[in-house]
Amino acid sequence: MDVSVIGASGDCGREIVSRLIALRALMPTERLQLVGRASGRSSQILYGLCSDLSDAYAEKAPMLDVALAPEDIVADVIVMAAGATVGGETVSRKQLSATNLPIFETYARAIAQHGYGHEVVIIVTNPVELAVEVFSRHLGRHRVIGVGAYSDSLRFRREIAADLGVRRQLVQGFIVGEHGEGMVPLWSSVKIHGMTANELTNARRQLQRDRTVSRFPEEVAAAKEVVVGHLKQEKIQEAYHYVDSLPPDLRVVVKPFVTHVSGAKTIYATANVTTDLVQNLLEGREMVVSGQVQLDGEFYGIRSPFGVPIVVTPFGWTQVVPLQLWAEEADLLQKMADQLNSRLKEDLHSG
Repeated sequence: MDVSVIGASGDCGREIVSRLIALRALMPTERLQLVGRASGRSSQILYGLCSDLSDAYAEKAPMLDVALAPEDIVADVIVMAAGATVGGETVSRKQLSATNLPIFETYARAIAQHGYGHEVVIIVTNPVELAVEVFSRHLGRHRVIGVGAYSDSLRFRREIAADLGVRRQLVQGFIVGEHGEGMVPLWSSVKIHGMTANELTNARRQLQRDRTVSRFPEEVAAAKEVVVGHLKQEKIQEAYHYVDSLPPDLRVVVKPFVTHVSGAKTIYATANVTTDLVQNLLEGREMVVSGQVQLDGEFYGIRSPFGVPIVVTPFGWTQVVPLQLWAEEADLLQKMADQLNSRLKEDLHSG
């Protein structure tokens, strides 16, 4: 199988490319295509990157190829990592959507017109839900998966594991919803390997600190306000200390925000989950992850691009994994879906 990384000259795209080669995700007879723009410095960077990677991984690198036009993309798995990120002149989600929507449309249309008809597209670029919406319209919804909820769920498990003093592999739990402040932590889905039912109930209560899921959005807003106060005074260490004092689900939202504002961004975490998903696709594994997909009522009647647990195969996602949610989780989920749909209508209308 071949892989294309759109936006391979960017920070995150470059890290994804490097990891795929270092981990030997592709055989030497397979192709890794680095996609960029003919204008600007993108083409220069990509040709230079191919040369550098060939020198570094001569014995295990796949065939490296550069594509500078959307219609030249040829692959079985396509990673969409091109587009603007929040920072500089782009300071809001609305601006990010306006900037990246034409990019999404251009690549989605080109893949639909010139592709094989079976490519699986992994969405990295934000807003991930907007990208999933656009690519699903052109390619069909089962071939498009956003990594936002996958990344959020892994963070959720890691934060829980850290508080309990166990390995992340022993923790199960999903984050669903919109990537970012619109996410919904599913405490009902949390399981700890080796715990009895009573021990699990007590552990959940301890981790949640007697809070209710319905208050989660307000808690996120309040925590971010405190963090912003520290950041305005350039007190990054104090900001992280404050975040570390928060419950696990709040840390999932607020910690990446601090990391991004600090200037470090979340490049390595994003590249790691993307590479993991691509590897599983290439190896033909069937796996259950939480990912952004275009729903048509399969999960609590929601019809929008939303993060939910899905079954992923080399051909895309095949089904949504049903979960029995607590009533307050289901209510918050619907509220977040309604808000997301309103934003998407504005994004698509303004575009």
